Amino acid sequence: MNKNTLWSLRLGFSGKQSKAIMEMGLSNFLEKSFSSSFDKMVPSFLDNSPKSLKELRAKRQEIKSSNSANVKELLKAEIKVSQEMKAWWLQKMIAENFPLREKMTCFWHNHFVCTFQKVKVNHWIFQHNQILRENAFGNFKTLTKKVIQSNAMVRYLDNVDNRRDDINENLSRELLELFTLGIGNYTEDDIKNGAKGLAGLNLGEDHAVYRPFLENDDTITYFGKTGKFKADEMIDIIFEQKAVPYLITRKILKWFVYDNPKEELVTYYGDYFRKVDFEIKPLLTKIFTEEFSKDNTGSKIKDPLVYILQLMNELNVEQLNPKLLAFYLKQQGMDLFNQPNVKGWNGGKEWLSSQVYLQRNNVADLLCNGRNISRRAQFTDNDMINENIDQLIKVSLNWNKTGNNKTIITELQDRLLFQADESLQKDWETILKYDFNPKAKGSDNAVMRLFNNMIKTPEFQII
Repeated sequence: MNKNTLWSLRLGFSGKQSKAIMEMGLSNFLEKSFSSSFDKMVPSFLDNSPKSLKELRAKRQEIKSSNSANVKELLKAEIKVSQEMKAWWLQKMIAENFPLREKMTCFWHNHFVCTFQKVKVNHWIFQHNQILRENAFGNFKTLTKKVIQSNAMVRYLDNVDNRRDDINENLSRELLELFTLGIGNYTEDDIKNGAKGLAGLNLGEDHAVYRPFLENDDTITYFGKTGKFKADEMIDIIFEQKAVPYLITRKILKWFVYDNPKEELVTYYGDYFRKVDFEIKPLLTKIFTEEFSKDNTGSKIKDPLVYILQLMNELNVEQLNPKLLAFYLKQQGMDLFNQPNVKGWNGGKEWLSSQVYLQRNNVADLLCNGRNISRRAQFTDNDMINENIDQLIKVSLNWNKTGNNKTIITELQDRLLFQADESLQKDWETILKYDFNPKAKGSDNAVMRLFNNMIKTPEFQII
């Protein structure tokens, strides 16, 4: 596979940025990505969703006093807004010329998990997503403080139930286990005392706030330090611990380059992350520029986002309903805003189960034949998608029409596959024979058959 295409897939969601990486060079491409702007406006689909605590209480009262049919419609309306938010985010991923910010937002989305299914307030989920986007290349400690004190997170990890006389340890535990240090780098006393420090951190208007009548003002000992610590001070103490950089560098390496990164790489980049005081931009720059210089093709299984957006880009698909796309991702186990649990998507081999692989091959057939990516029968339980999914879509494949069968095979292989063996080459030369005429009628169909065959191989599933 062409290295620029490989890193376009790794730093974005398709091969769309391959030419830009080649022409600009990786360093300039990264600088453009880091300086990319984003829209801070609240999307219109949230207009009728509650945004303040007053509006939320009013909505709850309306639900409480309504009959069952009306309650169903009110809840259905918020589910529809959640579907709109998935489509909104997917459109951003597809449209961005420098999609690394959205790729990194998705990384943080799977690190600081908050699901709509648990939080149930779309505006808080949007706020959480915007915090991740705004701080995607900022400081890890700063981002951690903002996320922990978001309405979405205190609701998702039950800190709304953490009170001075009724301690709930969920947020305290995950702050250490999943967000910063990892298992084995803290004690149960740290969790219990941390929960006391977080007691009373509850819902606010723009972010979570401490409620004095719910706070626990006990003096606590946290990682060997004693005092009356609250969220910010606790996170400062956490970031003094030796293990804090390695959990996140391991996850970044897994998200972008290696399903199974070597521990020496985790330590090497983790040590650098501490040296730059947990600034994300220099860490990413170091990882990407140094790993770009290595031969590491074939080290990672594509997640469903990269798989489907690469196909759409290769086939020049423009009119696919993003809600339909979001539902396909759900089928593949990558439901945006609804990970299976607080650990998020595991990735790796879980992206290539027999069921997922079969679904991918079915989608390959559908798209290559100009059909939508799912059949009507699969949507009987989802009336949020207002589209005739049997409708034909326009697809076209770019290929060099001055070449012969072998040069065309090489061209597609260079864009699509991390490797190919002699057996696959023979298969493709059977599809595109030695006397193939690129000017002949039906040549596009023949190359499309070749493309379809290539994208069904195990080699296409890996970058």
